[in-house]
This record gives sequence, C-alpha cells and structure tokens, in this order.
Amino acid sequence: CRTEQHMAPDGNVAVMRSTDNGVTWTEPEIVVSTLIDDRENGLTVGPGGDLLMHVYSTRWKREQLAALDEDAYPRATLDRWMAYIDRPDYLAEADRHGGHVYLSRDHGKTWTHTGRGPDTIHGGITLQDGSLLVAGYRPESHSIHVHRAASAAGPWERIHTLASPCPNSLRFGEPHVAQMPSGRIVIQIRATAMPYDDHRPDLFLWGSHSDDNGASWAEPYPTPLSGFPPHLLTLSDGRLLASFGRRRPPYGQRAAVSTDGITWTPHTEFILRDDAPNHDLGYPASVELSPGRILTVYYQKPAWDPADKHRHTVAIMATEWGLPSA
Repeated sequence: CRTEQHMAPDGNVAVMRSTDNGVTWTEPEIVVSTLIDDRENGLTVGPGGDLLMHVYSTRWKREQLAALDEDAYPRATLDRWMAYIDRPDYLAEADRHGGHVYLSRDHGKTWTHTGRGPDTIHGGITLQDGSLLVAGYRPESHSIHVHRAASAAGPWERIHTLASPCPNSLRFGEPHVAQMPSGRIVIQIRATAMPYDDHRPDLFLWGSHSDDNGASWAEPYPTPLSGFPPHLLTLSDGRLLASFGRRRPPYGQRAAVSTDGITWTPHTEFILRDDAPNHDLGYPASVELSPGRILTVYYQKPAWDPADKHRHTVAIMATEWGLPSA
C-alpha cells in the first residue's frame, strides 16, 4: 500500500519486482487506484502461476476521522482529509467498500478486477488438490474466516470461522495460512488486546490446523511465539517457517521453524533485526530463494526523534539470511 499516512483516506496499491533475488528492485508501479482507500493487499499464487491480488478498499466516514486522537495528525491534515471524503464522487463509492480480487496472468505486469473476494494481508495458498484457500478477518472483527475457491476465477465460499475465545479482551486478526507436505493446513493469527493495546507482553501468535483438507479445524490455541502479525512459508525441506514482528524490546523482526506446524520453540527463534527504534514495525513476508536461503521483507522505521510526534515515515526493508538445515 502506498499512502500519505497510515490513516489517509486515499491509499493505492503499488507493485515492485526483483529479478535478482531481491538485490535490486523496480520503481513502485501503481496497479490499483480507486477514489477510496485501497490497501491491505496480499498475493496468492494460483495453479499454473496465476497471481491473485486481494485488496481491501475502505470508504472512510467523517466520524471515523473525527474520532482520531488530536495528537495523531496535524489539524490541517485532518481537515484536508475531511474535505476529500466529503466529495460527492468519494461518497458515491460506498458500494466499492470491502474485499476485491484482481488477477494477473503475466507475472504481475497487468491486472484485471475479477470481482469481490476475501481480504488477506499476506495472500493465500494453492492446496494440494488444486483449490485455493485464504484466511481473512474482515468485515467482521474478532474472528478469522477461512475461504475456499475451486479456481482463480472463484467464486469464494466461506468454509469455517475461527472465533476468539474471549472477544471482549482479545481480538483475532491478520492471519496467514500454509499447507505442509503431510497435507496439514496451518493457520497463525495475530492476537491484540481489547481495548486496543499492542504493547502488552502476553500477546502471542495463536494457531489452528486442519488434517482433513479444511473440513474441520482445531480450536484456536496460543503458541509461545511473541509478536505479530504472522507469515507462514512451507520450506523445501518440509518444515514450516513463521516470520513475525517483535513489538516489545528489543524491537525487530523474528522467525521460527516447526516440523509439525503446531510445536514451536521460542528459545530457537532467529533474530533478523533487533535495532528498531520503537514498536511500529513488522508485517514480514518470507520467500525461500534456494534451499536454506531466505529473503524476508518487512517495514520498519528508521531512527527518528520521538519528540516529533507527527512523523510517520516508514521504510520497506529486507533481510537475506541463512536457515540451518534440519
């Protein structure tokens, strides 16, 4: 997502490409840009190499911006955003609010809007049977919704809901999913304290899994991994890699591996970064460049003056690192 500030009402989706394993990248190219706020985009690789982009488009309302803390943004910025969302053409986009799916058959160079679909910040997966599976959390809060489609063209069907065991104090959101060689499907979930608090030391990733291709799921359970949100990757050796941001000191990016997708050992976490200036970071996504060589992309703030409360600059960063063999 490319946007002026985190809560700006007019974000759009940009794509960058690398053909040398992340050493160099193209300049950002805008591929989705409507009048409203297009963001929270994830990619799903479909059968045959089709790419699906899941985008959640938000039409902000005046009361939402008015509810922002007065210290969040300068008054002049908020007034300008208010004027934008009051425009008749912006108000007319109410029906566009929600999840959308875009399809590319040329490796992300061009995109076609295929219709409505589930949201997902990191995309979904192609299952071993050729169907597509996505875990999302909007438009209803507190729960994770599992969606399946027979093909990239859809339609999408919600097949299961994973509910927080205590929605009044713990909110579920921003999940990701992977399938292991055994056929086990694993979902990891961000858990955030309610009222909203992302600083608490007891905010662990939660998990669930299915051993019957998504027909039934284990009740959600906490993992020992502290941080969020998760990204899952099935490695070439069959293990499962979880990447996540650590939002308590020392701030940075972490990863862990599991042989069964259920058992995780925090004392063997991989520290990718521990130099972030504050907790505003994370959303890592990993790819395996070659057996044991991982590229993890994430956002993190550069060093900044904490007294400058209106500076919201972040940078997209990447770490290439080696994973010990099993």
